[in-house]
Amino acid sequence: MLMKIEIDFTKSAQQNADRYYKMSKVAKRKAEGALAAISEMEERKMHTEKSVKKKELKEKREQKWYERFNWFFASDGSMVIGGRSAKQNEEINAKHFETGDLFFHADIFGASVTILKKGESASPEVREEAAAFAGAFSKAWESGASTINVYALKRDQVSKSKEKGSLGTGSFLLSGEREWHKNLALELAAFTKEEEAGQSFIVCPVPTAITLDVKKRAIIKPGKDKKSDAAKRIAKIIGYDDIDYIMQHLPPGTFSVS
Repeated sequence: MLMKIEIDFTKSAQQNADRYYKMSKVAKRKAEGALAAISEMEERKMHTEKSVKKKELKEKREQKWYERFNWFFASDGSMVIGGRSAKQNEEINAKHFETGDLFFHADIFGASVTILKKGESASPEVREEAAAFAGAFSKAWESGASTINVYALKRDQVSKSKEKGSLGTGSFLLSGEREWHKNLALELAAFTKEEEAGQSFIVCPVPTAITLDVKKRAIIKPGKDKKSDAAKRIAKIIGYDDIDYIMQHLPPGTFSVS
């Protein structure tokens, strides 16, 4: 390819060379600016497309009623739900705790009320899964403990009334012999499940994930990372984009993710 070069004969060869050198620097700066602008436009486009895709996925996959709570399905398919606040603990006890279910609570002040549906007929292994879940969503996680004891009670052993006054929000009157699950590890597994309506995010006890033969999972334990950083790492490991949803379904406290 031939390049046309104009020579100003009123100037010396050095002056002509200097003129072309300055012109080349200007052209180079313009080219660099154009490349930077293109790069920025592509980045904005990718961000916009990602945001639109995320919004479409959220709209496509309508959340189930139980996703307001801490939840998972045990290895036998039984539903387990737990309160994320004192108010939710009350709601679960009043609306979702039925005869035949089991009530689980960590042996520490400040813990999720966790219900295993049809728990009375569940196997010891499934009860242990529910107990481990209840233990993880308790103050024990925030305290940095590695294990916790959890007890279980039947419907007729849990009430809201007592002779002198009423109990506060999230507090219950417990009676009778308790079923104990001791020295449960404080750890959870996070993974995704493909559904017709989209991808769902699940947090459950590690034994449940092992039983379900989940291949791509993140193991979560008490640690030093703040929740937002832990959620980002979990998202990267399992390939799930909704960081906010992940954060909503983690215990209070700090984390170690592997």
